[in-house]
Amino acid sequence: MNGAELLIQCLENEGVTTIFGIPGEENLAFLEALRGSSVRLILTRHEQAAGFMAATYGRLTGKPGVCLATLGPGATNFVTAVSYGLLGGMPVVFITGQKPIKKSKQGRFQILDVVSMMEPLTKFTKQIVNAGTIPTLVRDIFRIAVNGKSGPVHIELPEDIAAEEINSHPIEVHAVHYPVANPEAIQQAAELIKKAQYPLILFGAAANRQQICPVARELIEATGLYFFTTQMGKGVVDEHSPRCLGTAALSDHDYLHCAIDHADIIINVGYDVVEKPPFFMNHGEMKVIHVNFAPADIDEVYFPQHEVLGDIGHTLKALQEALADTVLEENDFFKRIRKEINAHVFQDQGHDKFPNTPQRIVDDIRKTVAHDSIVSLDNGMYKIWFARNFKATHSHSLLLDNALATMGAGFPAAISAKLVHPDKQVIAVCGDGGFMMNSQELETAVRLDQNIVIIILRDDGYGMIKWKQRGMDFPDFGLDFGNPDFIQYAESYGAKGHRISKNGQFTQVLATCLNTPGVHLIELPVDYSENDKVFLQELKNITCLL
Repeated sequence: MNGAELLIQCLENEGVTTIFGIPGEENLAFLEALRGSSVRLILTRHEQAAGFMAATYGRLTGKPGVCLATLGPGATNFVTAVSYGLLGGMPVVFITGQKPIKKSKQGRFQILDVVSMMEPLTKFTKQIVNAGTIPTLVRDIFRIAVNGKSGPVHIELPEDIAAEEINSHPIEVHAVHYPVANPEAIQQAAELIKKAQYPLILFGAAANRQQICPVARELIEATGLYFFTTQMGKGVVDEHSPRCLGTAALSDHDYLHCAIDHADIIINVGYDVVEKPPFFMNHGEMKVIHVNFAPADIDEVYFPQHEVLGDIGHTLKALQEALADTVLEENDFFKRIRKEINAHVFQDQGHDKFPNTPQRIVDDIRKTVAHDSIVSLDNGMYKIWFARNFKATHSHSLLLDNALATMGAGFPAAISAKLVHPDKQVIAVCGDGGFMMNSQELETAVRLDQNIVIIILRDDGYGMIKWKQRGMDFPDFGLDFGNPDFIQYAESYGAKGHRISKNGQFTQVLATCLNTPGVHLIELPVDYSENDKVFLQELKNITCLL
């Protein structure tokens, strides 16, 4: 066989079933090997979208997603998606092509040092210079992608190495188990929790893994501890739980922060400082316990006083056992705060207004979609509203990016989510700005014959930046744009378009779309004046219950 065929065999050996991407002429031997394999190629319309899809596949399955691009411009188009996987902790393998490295007759045409470009953005990057190294290299990169904090890896396959004849075979895959936390560290954490009057648990992105969520739920049910989440920790435990205080969509001065500021111990489970801080630490009486796979990255706002390092699921189970003989008293303060949160965050949804308010849109979607649906967000002002107001029921039921926080990822992520979970309702929620960054993937979704709904929140501008511009007393400048006719745009790709033009229409249209096969796009005007009313006025006047 040749190097390309060996690489495909090694990918099959790792359990790879899908590759996203756009091949170039440097990938043709790889493409031919792929044609005769069990691996499905999902051809996308942009390499960035392919990277977002592969990263989301890794995020949802816990196994590395795989994507493919050619050299030069194909590889550079991967950069944002690689960064998305790096900061977001998503396991993904990026494969790029390259001109022959032993003999070349084209000078430096299209040639960039892609390996050096990828080095600061990946956990590992390497050019394959000998086909005989492919089996060990593939086995190694798949381990690296998932070990510790998951993330992206990259390999470059030159044309002549892909064509090189080789007699080799894949290396057997075996499971790797994380080290468990030191029992003494667990016991010390338990003692700190026992002594606390107002203990809280925070669930972050690294806790949002299939093997951790059941253990986290059992810990909450067994101990009665109150909890909250970061944006990427939503769904670790069902947020309808009577012990849930919500999500830290803001870094301070929200109703939730009344509880955070009153806590004397916060157990940070799976928190990573790449997420916007869920609260600011100070040098007061509050102590933080860091529970994670790896040590904390210390900075000005995060300096935990105790760390429990190792497999998070094992740590939570051990903590539950260490607290088994401890009766934690019902915390009346957190109970009252939860009542205040429910009264202020979830009650005034603005149902009498059109265009719809963000909180009404969140409420309408939550009430209309199925319990086990997946809602994938792009990045914009609405993301804060969804993080704050959307009660996630299970792991990754609300997909958002609070690490790189890039625009353009929400719709490709939804396409990938539908591939991973074909039987679930999948809805992408995008601003008009973010949607247009990868709107060409409408053709991909239609070609894949997907049943998926895209909701475009239209305000004809970059709404979040406009809001911050106004909040800093800068004049309105440089952030407005025009839009296509989204209905005709969707229909030109073979999708179905729907425009919301009056109050009360949205939920009916959404329900119809969810129950009608095909790709549906809904244009929904949004009124962001609520940003000022809530975030600049109401939250300034919070008086915490004491």
